[in-house]
Amino acid sequence: MLRSRLFQRDRPLSDAPILRLALPSPLRRLFDYRAPAGVPRAALQPGVRLRVPFGRREIIGVLVELAETSEVPADKLKPALELLDRQPPLPPTLFKLCLWTAQYYQHSLGDTLSWALPVLLRQGEPAEARQERFWHVAPGASLDDPRLARAPRQRQALATLAQHPHGVAHQLLSQLQLNKDSLDILLDKGLARVEVRRHAPSERHGPLLAQPELPLNPEQRAAFDAVHASFGSFNALLLAGVTGSGKTEVYLQLIRQTLEAGKQALVLIPEINLGPQTLERFSRRFNARIALLHSAVNDRERLDAWLAARDGEADIVIGTRSALFTPLKNPGLIIIDEEHDASYKQQEGLRYHARDLALVRARQENIPILLGSATPSLESLQNAHAGRYGLLRLTQRAGGAKQPRFLRLDVKSLPLDSGISMPLQQAIAQTLAAGQQVLVFLNRRGFAPTLLCHDCGWISQCPRCDARMTLHQRHNELRCHHCGHSQRQPSCCPDCGKVDLRPVGAGTERAEERLAILFPKTPVLRIDRDSTSRKDAMDKLFATIQRGEPCILVGTQMLAKGHHFPRVTLVAILDADGGLFSADFRASERMAQLIVQVAGRAGRAEEPGRVIIQTHLAEHPLLVQLTEQGYFAFAEQALSERRAAGLPPFAHLALLRGEAHKPGQAEDFLDSACAEAELMLAELGLDGVELLGPVPAPMERRAGRYRAQLLLQANARAPLHRLLTPWSQALEQLPGGRAVRWSLDIDPIDLF
Repeated sequence: MLRSRLFQRDRPLSDAPILRLALPSPLRRLFDYRAPAGVPRAALQPGVRLRVPFGRREIIGVLVELAETSEVPADKLKPALELLDRQPPLPPTLFKLCLWTAQYYQHSLGDTLSWALPVLLRQGEPAEARQERFWHVAPGASLDDPRLARAPRQRQALATLAQHPHGVAHQLLSQLQLNKDSLDILLDKGLARVEVRRHAPSERHGPLLAQPELPLNPEQRAAFDAVHASFGSFNALLLAGVTGSGKTEVYLQLIRQTLEAGKQALVLIPEINLGPQTLERFSRRFNARIALLHSAVNDRERLDAWLAARDGEADIVIGTRSALFTPLKNPGLIIIDEEHDASYKQQEGLRYHARDLALVRARQENIPILLGSATPSLESLQNAHAGRYGLLRLTQRAGGAKQPRFLRLDVKSLPLDSGISMPLQQAIAQTLAAGQQVLVFLNRRGFAPTLLCHDCGWISQCPRCDARMTLHQRHNELRCHHCGHSQRQPSCCPDCGKVDLRPVGAGTERAEERLAILFPKTPVLRIDRDSTSRKDAMDKLFATIQRGEPCILVGTQMLAKGHHFPRVTLVAILDADGGLFSADFRASERMAQLIVQVAGRAGRAEEPGRVIIQTHLAEHPLLVQLTEQGYFAFAEQALSERRAAGLPPFAHLALLRGEAHKPGQAEDFLDSACAEAELMLAELGLDGVELLGPVPAPMERRAGRYRAQLLLQANARAPLHRLLTPWSQALEQLPGGRAVRWSLDIDPIDLF
């Protein structure tokens, strides 16, 4: 049944076409099947789904092409079992995007198509809008029918149906005390009938705008006009606006123009937690049909939203990175909010970057794309400098609000109380006394980063990773934030048996506990992944904040992304030194973006804002430049350093990762892969591609596996990708690959 296109000769078959299918498999090849019996050739369009036998299972494949010959012997070529679609679920442009994605990211096409389809479509559900079943009394049926004489439940069910001449929806049966078994018997007797109706799409009511638009200042107007002038053609524009400069208002007015032209808008956001906030803001502005797509939406809701967008019944689609693959009947505009955010890069499976793929999609759809951020990525800034993007700047905060004032607080020799210095405590007290709110930022969850024995020096090490376990005191447990391993907090040292175990360092739990003691009359709200894991937890926290009463917000980078807190006038960053000495060349960029984004939560209304940065390196050039000259001065300096070092965006990377249960196995596999790459570089005559490694990963052991990596660096994209295509096929054939789990990451953003 299976075929390897690499090694076997084609064998001609009968006149019936051969189906070449992409199956949800890591194998980078297609699979041949015969067409299902009775299916005409015209129905076999590329992109349709078919149910096929695969080993002992039945799975759903996607037709890629028809062929007249196969490398599989005719007697071993199995027929597909069922054609599932009349028309391909994915429109041609999106199918083409999947083909491009699989080729660029060196990933299985079948797996790529699975990422693009909602879960229910991968399982074989119809790619049609939801259909509802309605129960009716059959024509001519009567309560006096002799067959009901000894069936009181059936008689009562028929009487209830008779009270609803328009039918009873199947999902409402239980509310009307209607028994499904009784209805089925009535159906068999011909006394009831079932009508199947297509789920009616919601209609747009009233004028498009539900609330008036805000006036645009000259910078906003110029940005709006530049994007609006690109409607109907591809153009990539970078909207670089300081925090609070009104980027969202520009988005909203551009979307209004898009909808008035009868088109749809796709808006990508980096985090699930921004979804409800964005949806609420858009819903307040527009009388429009809005679809929300992210991983917290259940499978049925996701399919309904996906189909509504495909069929033109959703005007605006809002979602996280996977929403990029949502089909649009009339695409008009793509917006990528917080385009710098690392969340747009998928780190498992298909390792795509939604921002980069959105640019490819916009070009294929021939529509404009707007990338927005207060702290644009260095890649996007370089694209703007090179003329590939249009650069739009917003330098003033909307509504006359002032930029926050930075203070670098040198904490050398200062005592720290759970990470909080005395000058910072005084600043918090002054802010609360003025009736305002405070945001305390600490990008570490838990109570403390580790637990230490004061007698023998034992440290809470994860048994499965080269990492320390974080103390979560509220739950009395130690957790590894890398592999998820957890265990009860020990009452005494496992090594020496002494009881003097001390938490070292501070996390958000510890900061929350201490602030609640220091300011007992003020609510302290912790916002991190642990405190917002329950449904609606984030909404409840934000509702408290939006009341405007004095409170202290303690949180991780979840607080840094796009939130509007008008009463926050003081932002405190407890530890700004983490990114100054990292081995990752992107660490300083991420640290600068995080500081600026967090600082941007301060002083967004009438009251001026302050940002206090606690640091042991108050005179570090990076911090000085960032706080005194701003993000764009830092970015220009960082770009010049990247250019001199030959690093992205002035170079192109691919990272081959390997992991295995035994030490040395991953390195052995990568050694063979490196030798294969060197051989291919010589055979293909490619210059400018450098192989670095293999080396152990910065965290060599993770989740019980030993990890290593091989980095490919090139000064141009073309020679790198000429190597990657044959190399990735050769990697599948390497003998050591069976004992090693490996992955190829194109344009990696994380070398950890």
